Amino acid sequence: MAEVIKMPKMSDTMTEGVLAKWHKKVGDKVKSGDVLAEIETDKATMDFESYQDGTLLYIGVEEGKAVPVDALIAVIGKEGEDYKSALGAASPADKKEAAPVVEDKKPQAAAPAKAKVDKSSIPATVIRMPALSDTMTEGVINKWNFKVGDTVKADDSLADVETDKATMEVVGYEAGTLLYIGPKEGEAAKVHGIIAIVGKAGTDISALLDDSGDDAAAESAPTAHAEAAQSATPAAHAETATDDSRVKASPLARKIAKEKGINLNNVTGTAEGGRITKKDVESYTPAAAPAKTESAPATSAAPAAPKLPTYTGVESFSEKPVTQMRKAISRRLSESLFTAPHFYVTMTIDMDEAIKARTRINEVSPVKISFNDFVLKACAVALKQHPAINSSFLGDKIRTNEHVHIGVAVAVDEGLLVPVIKFADGKSLSHISVEVKDFAQKAKSKKLQPAEMEGSTFTISNLGMFGVDEFTAIINTPNACILAVSGIQQVPVVKNGAVVPGNIMKVTLSSDHRVVDGASGAAFLQTLKSLLEEPVRLLI
Repeated sequence: MAEVIKMPKMSDTMTEGVLAKWHKKVGDKVKSGDVLAEIETDKATMDFESYQDGTLLYIGVEEGKAVPVDALIAVIGKEGEDYKSALGAASPADKKEAAPVVEDKKPQAAAPAKAKVDKSSIPATVIRMPALSDTMTEGVINKWNFKVGDTVKADDSLADVETDKATMEVVGYEAGTLLYIGPKEGEAAKVHGIIAIVGKAGTDISALLDDSGDDAAAESAPTAHAEAAQSATPAAHAETATDDSRVKASPLARKIAKEKGINLNNVTGTAEGGRITKKDVESYTPAAAPAKTESAPATSAAPAAPKLPTYTGVESFSEKPVTQMRKAISRRLSESLFTAPHFYVTMTIDMDEAIKARTRINEVSPVKISFNDFVLKACAVALKQHPAINSSFLGDKIRTNEHVHIGVAVAVDEGLLVPVIKFADGKSLSHISVEVKDFAQKAKSKKLQPAEMEGSTFTISNLGMFGVDEFTAIINTPNACILAVSGIQQVPVVKNGAVVPGNIMKVTLSSDHRVVDGASGAAFLQTLKSLLEEPVRLLI
């Protein structure tokens, strides 16, 4: 009996999947364990294996198309078997999804999509912008690792793509010749948009580009004509023009020109159709005449009295586009601050004993233990005693997590990443230290994977290395709390009635008042304080 294959749920946040590529076609024999297709989820592109033996009777989703989880994507059964009854058993939503593909027998209904369906006869494969994170809507091509005409292998990294969380590699999963590159370095492409085509050398790919709705080629002709008309105008007219918005230039060239205050009307493009490139802007030398007008005010007479030294300044600024990561940080932290009612509790901790314990531990430890490792371990132990702090507000319910996954905020050039130390309460100081260092290195080299930044139940933000006395942090939702850790300060303290030198550290707990009350936050900090002031308790 024919069996329906549905879109699997490959991650906890996945609501739909994109059929990146089919490895089998209708009529092929399939064995259990064979890779049927590559499915692009909200985390990564993954292989989807068959759990049935038989013949692939029906494919209900085209390559590059997104469908909801549990929607019908294929039917497997005996060769020649009537699979229509299996389609009839599918849900109405599944039938609706399947309808456009089944219409092979009705040319008039399928006519608009024929170019896309007939691409099986073209020895080339379209590479689309993958969804590399759950919040990604577009990606910026940071760097192409190959150029058109190069031979690529199935496991080659075609490009580095900047997402809203990190810069990641895009693998084509196809062997052949790189026939086409869509967005240039520095340009953005929508998720699922065509970024490249790989296939047999010399293949005519125009049908694939027409089918994609890519209007880049259509735009090039009119803009080239406009550019030609622009270059034909007298030089004097070009010098006086101030609006350069219609000048044909690459986004990167336009960005550099804006930063340098260069009017693109005055720059000669060397690319096809007179298009201005980054190289044209960087090699442009402004005319010397305007410089004389700048110096004119300096020669004017100084005020009679009082006589002050003359200083002429230049107003300037630089701008840069908001990165995908910065957009995500802005969106998530704004939602957190303006949705979750924050309250803050600060406590001072005597770190004298922690300093002594760290010195002794590092004499025998295989790795160097930091104060941040002490704080992380102490938080993990304290969270087991105060489950309300280790919880989340989920709208109509409050989730209390019995496991302890601690996110550690790591600053990178583009913004902030939060890798997660999972089951931190069960790990030793040495284990925690190794993991934190490994994640920090991955974050700075842009190698962190989405799975390594998910699932936190509590977060720590430590600015102690910058000598910060005290600060507050915004909650990393859906966590209920985040701990802001300051630096250790040497100050006079009173012990046994005498003023002596001491080492104190201030910590501030930011809490979601929908979940945590003030007394609960204060009790958690009391436990944290006792653990750090008597570090031997961390070993119990």
